[in-house]
Amino acid sequence: MPGGRIDELRRQGILGRRVPDQAEPQREEQLRQYREVLAAPGVVRLSALADDELPRAAVAIRAGDLPLGTIWAIEDHTPLDVAGEQALLDGARTAALHMLRRRGAAALELHARDQALRAALDGTAQVQETASRLGLPAGTPLLLIGFAPAGAPQEAQALLTRLGGDLGRHWSAVRRSAAVATTPGAVYTLLPGEDPESGRRLAAQALAAVTRPRTQPLRAALGASASGLSDLVELRAEVDGVLRVTTTDPEAPPVAALTDVHARVLLAHLADELARRPRLRHPAVEAMLEHDRTHHTRDGDSVAAWLDAVGNVTEAAGRLTIHQNTLKYRLRRSRELFGLDLDDPDTRLSSWLQLRIGAITSGRSASWSAATQPVTEARGGE
Repeated sequence: MPGGRIDELRRQGILGRRVPDQAEPQREEQLRQYREVLAAPGVVRLSALADDELPRAAVAIRAGDLPLGTIWAIEDHTPLDVAGEQALLDGARTAALHMLRRRGAAALELHARDQALRAALDGTAQVQETASRLGLPAGTPLLLIGFAPAGAPQEAQALLTRLGGDLGRHWSAVRRSAAVATTPGAVYTLLPGEDPESGRRLAAQALAAVTRPRTQPLRAALGASASGLSDLVELRAEVDGVLRVTTTDPEAPPVAALTDVHARVLLAHLADELARRPRLRHPAVEAMLEHDRTHHTRDGDSVAAWLDAVGNVTEAAGRLTIHQNTLKYRLRRSRELFGLDLDDPDTRLSSWLQLRIGAITSGRSASWSAATQPVTEARGGE
């Protein structure tokens, strides 16, 4: 109020527009005072924390049992009287109404932006309508980031819902222009005016802000920079492809773009195509793998190791922990029994792709850092 006294703590709070930092003993006592105020039903008298401070009276701002904040008043030589205490209580009630109204308006705005972004990602909204609802001027560069928990947790939907809320609060604090949408598979953030480099940094900061101890690790996927909302459907597919790879590998980087995982994403798409059209699979490779399943042989692993080693028999045999002659015998048998012509470069490529996809989908190759892994086998040959 006009003419009211202030101390150094209050002066710093006014100039810095936040609670000033204090030394460790005073900080602990300050936290204790806040807890006391938030737990009390009425006005609390609090002693000064330092010689150059004045005592204070404080009251909690609440909506029912929900604490929203506190109001503090300096008590000079004359403590607050009954009227002063009532003014503090009335001020707390008025502040609660304004804070709830503002919180409700913010929640409605976040929901509207969520709906608009989801429709744009699904391709069911007009570009002009989405731009208007998200407040995006024409020609604004856009960056899409997807977030999802790693692995396949049973509570995936609950995790995504909570993640969406956490990310919504995070982005509203650091990037007011960001839009967040929660879907059954991922939480997406649309960042206007950001380039991939800054997007990667912001994605890492977001992960750090919303990650909780002892919970499922999270992954973030960056889409390419886009010049308009018409690219959002394609960007979502790109982000989903990256998340598909990184959320299933425990050693994947927390933040990745397509350039970081291109080979794995490509193999995942090829696996989809082979699953949809099984007749595209090389018949000789299929026959060899079926023979391995029924006769407990390792011809498929042997051919894959040889292809991984780019035809180096010594290296491939070392990976398999078998003798070089055993490997040569198996390679020869793959031609004699199954008609697999490994002298033909196209056959080598198609065979390697099919064998590599089979290894990835069966979980035999889980390492992120290496494209191939050693295949172990007892020494000897058939």
